[in-house]
Amino acid sequence: MCHHRLPIGIQTFSKLREGGFIYVDKTAFIEPLVNGGGYYFLSRPRRFGKSLFLSTLQSYFEGRRDLFKGLALDSADVDWTPSPVLHFDFNSGTFDDEEVQKETSRRRLI
Repeated sequence: MCHHRLPIGIQTFSKLREGGFIYVDKTAFIEPLVNGGGYYFLSRPRRFGKSLFLSTLQSYFEGRRDLFKGLALDSADVDWTPSPVLHFDFNSGTFDDEEVQKETSRRRLI
């Protein structure tokens, strides 16, 4: 009998890994993404793992190597030195007006 749990609705990498949920390892994509330089626009349909992948990137940049044990990135030659991470969540709020956008962004940086 399988005792692994499906991560229904979980969008946080640390919760997924610490909770023993099933995870399809996509961490092999992180090293070339980080070391390739440039800007990236991550576009996928809704419910295709954008939030989870961004949370995975956040855990990497925070130096949380413990979360990557047994995954592809754990054996890659990468720098695990923690870096500051700014997380902007634009899922809440109204962004129709430029002044509202600026004020909302200012409040989120504080």
